[in-house]
Amino acid sequence: MFETNESMIQAENLTKVFRDFWRRPIIRAVDRISFTVNRGEVFGLLGPNGSGKSTTIKMILGLLYPTDGTLDVLGRSPRDVKAKARIGYLPEESYLYPYLSPEETLHFFARLFDLDRAERRSRVDQLLDMTGLRHARNRLVGEFSKGMARRVGIAQALINDPDLVVLDEPTSGLDPLGCRQIKDLILTLASRGKSVLLSSHLLADVEDVCDRIAILYNGRIHAAGPMNELLEERHRHRINLPEQLPPEQLNHVLQCMRDIIGAEPDLEHPRRNLEQFFLEIVEKARSQAVEQTGAAPVRNIAEYLSARSAAESKQDDTGTPPPEIP
Repeated sequence: MFETNESMIQAENLTKVFRDFWRRPIIRAVDRISFTVNRGEVFGLLGPNGSGKSTTIKMILGLLYPTDGTLDVLGRSPRDVKAKARIGYLPEESYLYPYLSPEETLHFFARLFDLDRAERRSRVDQLLDMTGLRHARNRLVGEFSKGMARRVGIAQALINDPDLVVLDEPTSGLDPLGCRQIKDLILTLASRGKSVLLSSHLLADVEDVCDRIAILYNGRIHAAGPMNELLEERHRHRINLPEQLPPEQLNHVLQCMRDIIGAEPDLEHPRRNLEQFFLEIVEKARSQAVEQTGAAPVRNIAEYLSARSAAESKQDDTGTPPPEIP
């Protein structure tokens, strides 16, 4: 993991109160929350519907103004255009033009960031490979399934080589293979120095990728911290025995445990999770397939998505181009 104490998001007593036409408070959607997201970290923002997650994300993106508290994004105000240029965002619903192809869609978003033609073509090709859409690059997005459209949405969120990636339900609509690929992508982005803010109701996905989480309810953070510390049950223990242990030795171990704890120990065989089993079956079927109809296997992560230092980011803000990535 890319280790640094550089803060990409710093929220202190962040509050958002929605008011009616007469400025009377209607609801306190976010109530004095404080958290930090560091460079190279995957941070999970969790909570049931109406807990304040979407409102918090909109404030980070500069779409809503905080009522109280402070919020710095990439060392700047969320409303600063230079901060917005370094953010990639995947909304919960991918809003794409149905009559454009994936290639045309990515070129459109690349132009919004004023990338030159050669750089646009290079990044679009890399992203189409990375998301498994090269074979469908000229099909209309409107013909895609939700999962295929989601891949286009993920690609557009990375077209500007962002330092901060905000993902709202990134695996929504994806099959288990696509979910695994997106989770691997998130971990790779973090290892390259990108910061990822993840909001999802799929807690198994969050557990697989997040370093730290915060759980919101009624606009307040009720639990926050490193994933391992929050989930580890320190009062319980698990012992793993080698596979080749003979039955008589296993019985001897169990009898010793009975004598020590005065109770019958739980004994069960380890099992793969369903995701692992599914991926093994699909990979075997893919190796035997002649033609690809759905999403193709993803390639390596796009080369241009590399870590940038704070000095390089500041240099970009002054208009000086960053050094080329080898």
